[in-house]
Amino acid sequence: MNYIPNILFAIVLVLGIGYFAKNVKKLIRNIKLGQDVDTSDNTSQRWKNMAMIALGQSKMVKRPVAGFLHIIVYLGFIIINLEVLEIILDGLFSGVIYENHRLFASILPTSVYGFLIGSFEILAVLVFVSVIIFWIRRNIIKVRRFWMAEMTSWPKSDANYILYIEMILMGLFLLMNATDLRFQAMESGNIISQFLAPFFSGLPDGTIHMIERGAWWLHIIGILGFLNYLYFSKHLHILLAFPNTYYGKVKPKGGFDNLESVTNEVKMMMDPTVDHFAAQPESAEAPAKFGASDVQDLSWVQLLNAYTCTECGRCTSECPANQTGKKLSPRKIMMDTRDRLEEVGKNIDANNGTFKEDGKQLLDNYITREELWACTTCNACVEACPVSIDPMSIIMEMRRYLVMEQSAAPMELNNMMANIENNGAPWPYNQMDRLNWKDEA
Repeated sequence: MNYIPNILFAIVLVLGIGYFAKNVKKLIRNIKLGQDVDTSDNTSQRWKNMAMIALGQSKMVKRPVAGFLHIIVYLGFIIINLEVLEIILDGLFSGVIYENHRLFASILPTSVYGFLIGSFEILAVLVFVSVIIFWIRRNIIKVRRFWMAEMTSWPKSDANYILYIEMILMGLFLLMNATDLRFQAMESGNIISQFLAPFFSGLPDGTIHMIERGAWWLHIIGILGFLNYLYFSKHLHILLAFPNTYYGKVKPKGGFDNLESVTNEVKMMMDPTVDHFAAQPESAEAPAKFGASDVQDLSWVQLLNAYTCTECGRCTSECPANQTGKKLSPRKIMMDTRDRLEEVGKNIDANNGTFKEDGKQLLDNYITREELWACTTCNACVEACPVSIDPMSIIMEMRRYLVMEQSAAPMELNNMMANIENNGAPWPYNQMDRLNWKDEA
């Protein structure tokens, strides 16, 4: 018996999955470069968030057109790719353990298998149409958020590459079914591909079989290629949206994280029973660095956020600073963080697992101070993100570094903090003069 196709398929499968596993290992390594953070709280709420946001797409539908089309593509790929299981089993065992190259057609009732194939084909067409509409919105209508300054050549090309790949995969799926229709009895199946079958009706069985095998091979190679392309694409969110929504912020969006060492020091300063001139007991150990100037200073959740970014631009389109012409774009903050993290990862790879100082950092080399101070901390970007990314937390950590490590806050902010320290309020008035306004009434 000829097992060469099975051997070739096994090699392709091992290479495809092996390269994917290598990239996943690198991805996890890079994310772990971040600082540790406790995510063990509110477990039930985290599971609920993951179910509602990542699985249920609840935040996508806030923009109905894009949300509805995204759900079609999302469900289509999940359901249609159930057939990938059959393709893998057929590639490995067809002709070895069983003869028919469609295993499920042999073990399922004809009507059931036909119903499944028919459902898959309808979804494939819906996905194809949705992808075309996405392409039109991006390239012909040119929705503004897809054409902002940070959307340079690669982000634009990457988005279109994904759309082309999806169209090709759906086309190959339908072609595979249309050419296999002559050899398979699928009652009520091939709802769509039956209309393609007449184009091949005049061809001999051997030629039809070669076309079907070619579409079959291209389909599975395309899927493995797409899987490995994800690491280099904004579509990595297909995999990371689930952990990202689970580890996303569950506390009120208006709350800020306080440093324990600073909190303890402020409490001591405000305690009237404390002798401030006496030696004080050791308190919580202060961090080696306040805030963040590079990706290693951020938490691993923030780095996970960066890899999960879909580059959809909803955050930037909702940002009031961006709307008023400021340089800030929350999407760019996430893209810059991911690009710098990738640069650090390549540095580690090139230096046998250790990071060699390269004279660069996230602050200034990627994200400017003007961008950081333009943020109004309104949380609009956090609320808008369909996969629970928090750009504002990165902005605030970098601001913390500027203020506490470099004393580099804008003059207006420095004046306010000086007034609070000297007058107990942000206004430049002596405490004894605060009520003078009432005498003017």
